[in-house]
Amino acid sequence: MTRASAIIGSAAGGWLALGLVLGAAPSAMAQSVEPGPAAEASRPSLVDNLERALRNAISRGGAPAETTGTMPLAARAEGSAARGPVVVEMFTSQGCSSCPPADEMFNRFAQRPDVIALALHVDYWDYLGWEDPFAQPAFTGRQKAYARAAGSRSIFTPQIIVEGAVSLVGGDEAALDALVAQQKALPAAVSLTVSGGKGQYAIELHADPPLPRGAVVQIVRYMPQARVEILRGENAGLVVDYSNVVTAWHAVADWDGVTPTRFNTRIDGDEPAVVIIQGTLPGKAAALPGPILAAAHLN
Repeated sequence: MTRASAIIGSAAGGWLALGLVLGAAPSAMAQSVEPGPAAEASRPSLVDNLERALRNAISRGGAPAETTGTMPLAARAEGSAARGPVVVEMFTSQGCSSCPPADEMFNRFAQRPDVIALALHVDYWDYLGWEDPFAQPAFTGRQKAYARAAGSRSIFTPQIIVEGAVSLVGGDEAALDALVAQQKALPAAVSLTVSGGKGQYAIELHADPPLPRGAVVQIVRYMPQARVEILRGENAGLVVDYSNVVTAWHAVADWDGVTPTRFNTRIDGDEPAVVIIQGTLPGKAAALPGPILAAAHLN
């Protein structure tokens, strides 16, 4: 077992559950956005879970959320929600020769308290001779879904998506810094409050005005630090430090975006976790990821 794969095994050992409330969650240049091969795992993939939740959110329209154990809350007074950290997703690969400089830049943003930086490693560079041990087909699927939402016919690495809405070629630090500042200046669409600790959390959601479409509640686990010696492929011989490597991305519930709601959540394991509330966009075959409306750290 390589060092990288050993780290993954440890990080993926933690698990997430929604207890009595939501039940247990199942655990580059140009690339076509046609669907790739299905994940080998027998359980539903992360993409399957996300798309099912997205479809439910859109089909319900303005109806109240019906997930078991979801508790409506009393309506709050009108007013702008406090702006939380800006979510920065970077699609990267250890097999991409353009990625190490972007990974280094990303490491600096991962230290910022006003940013939730998440690195998603894709698998479409693995054919060059080095299989990225952090890559998951589901992350390639998420990047393809973003491309479809933007009307693009290709994907690439390194690519950065800010708040689920703005795409940027990875590595341009000044442009990313400006985008983060721009997003921070916008009013928050959703009030997200997290309380509790030691793995037991209450997540409260409220939108004023109500959202035009439903949203998806997602919980993301990640590995804060990893160092990998790349032995083959375009980056052979490099030792690269990575930050906030995503190990699991679970779509755990859908929310109508109208009814103030609370979810009780339990998370086990030592790896950090964040909750992300993401809007939805209609797609031809399945719903597509829209703007990220709110996000917060859970531990």
